[in-house]
Amino acid sequence: MPDTLLVKNADMLVTMDEDRREIAGGGLYAENGFIRQVGESGTLPETADRVIDATGQIVLPGFVNTHHHLNQTLTRNLPAAQNNNLFPWLQAHYRIWARTGPEASRTSTLVGLAELALSGCTTVFDHTYLFQSGNKVDYQIEAARELGVRFHASRGSMSLGESKGGLPPDDCVEDEDGILKDSVRVIDRYHDASPGAMTRVVVAPCSPFSVSEDLLRESARLARDKGVMLHTHLCETLDEERYTLERFGKRPVEWMEGLDWTGPDVWFAHAIHVDDDEIRLFADTGCGAAHCPCSNMRLASGIAPVKKYMAGGVKVGLGVDGSASNDGSNMLAEVRQAMLLARLQLGLQPPEGPRKHALLPASHPLRAGEWMTAREALELATLGGASVLGRDDVGSLEVGKCADFFTLDLNTIQFAGALHDPVAAVVFCAPQTVKTTVIQGRVVVEDGRIATMDMEPVVRDHNRYSLELALRT
Repeated sequence: MPDTLLVKNADMLVTMDEDRREIAGGGLYAENGFIRQVGESGTLPETADRVIDATGQIVLPGFVNTHHHLNQTLTRNLPAAQNNNLFPWLQAHYRIWARTGPEASRTSTLVGLAELALSGCTTVFDHTYLFQSGNKVDYQIEAARELGVRFHASRGSMSLGESKGGLPPDDCVEDEDGILKDSVRVIDRYHDASPGAMTRVVVAPCSPFSVSEDLLRESARLARDKGVMLHTHLCETLDEERYTLERFGKRPVEWMEGLDWTGPDVWFAHAIHVDDDEIRLFADTGCGAAHCPCSNMRLASGIAPVKKYMAGGVKVGLGVDGSASNDGSNMLAEVRQAMLLARLQLGLQPPEGPRKHALLPASHPLRAGEWMTAREALELATLGGASVLGRDDVGSLEVGKCADFFTLDLNTIQFAGALHDPVAAVVFCAPQTVKTTVIQGRVVVEDGRIATMDMEPVVRDHNRYSLELALRT
């Protein structure tokens, strides 16, 4: 007998399907974690093993987080790194992160994933690249399975220490043969390419200033041989651009293209400092971008040209980035920030024609398509993220796709006065904790609390590990 789930009576159900239907009084019916019907509640079966009455709520597809560093929940708000841009911020953290042991890694993963699930996120990519102190990606995968979150794990890496011209200390990097060997082990043991897969693996060298050209080439070769995706940081700061220009005589995108790091199986985190030709290259080759607005603001890295990406046909998703550069794991907050930052970027663009005053630019009307709308921001977090991660089974509420969704209570103080357009209210109004989050048909958040495990002892242990890591010399 199938395991069935029925959601009914939603004030609004946002499908993100091809027609972008928004169904008043909507619902869905799922069997064994996959959606079988979507529509008005009266058209759906009347019973199921689990029934969720979504009266007074809005239902949305689960968000897809395309870039995170879950172990960084251990170093949020670190005093020595509160007021730095990327390079000194990293240097303040490297050795602390390298001391993360298995239990600390497990609790940090649970904390970050729980925070994401409480903000509507159902699919998470994590980029971990330090594996000293007995840490392995296995502990994160096990934690994600325990909590019930769809997880794309990375066997990340750093191999280029300071003595060889890299940024990280030499004691924070690994041998390249060992990196590649362990990458094969993790892929063979955990990667699942089937529809609805809860675990997939990504090959993810850290950055242009922490890995060698040989490792980048061999990582690309390995990933394509195994049929998994490739990810790294790129074009995050002008310091990185200066690094590749001085070391290789090339801008970051041109350098990566020469190492076989373009294609539909590649996506880059941040991708801020790019020109129009590089945007066209991303579009032509199918590269994706993970936009991380809060982190980019926190580290003063810049503003990614997201509207240009969208107009040019580049795949774009959202990422909360590291919990030490955000310093949260809230996808609803990220969606709102993406919309606001795109509007700020638009306002910073000089108008056409001469200025009428030395200080004040001439006002100019904004053309259709220049604004980042609330629905566009939601699309980045759903369909956009699914496309970036190479998944066609999540990102929308349609027949055949995974039963991944979340609900928000519309009768709250945060939404009061905003129900003229409840879909836009999700983005324009202050982010709030979700009421329900369902992943592959399983309730992970119920009544605003994690339902799959007791988080109190996890948080207690996590805080202890965090303080021990920061205080240890």
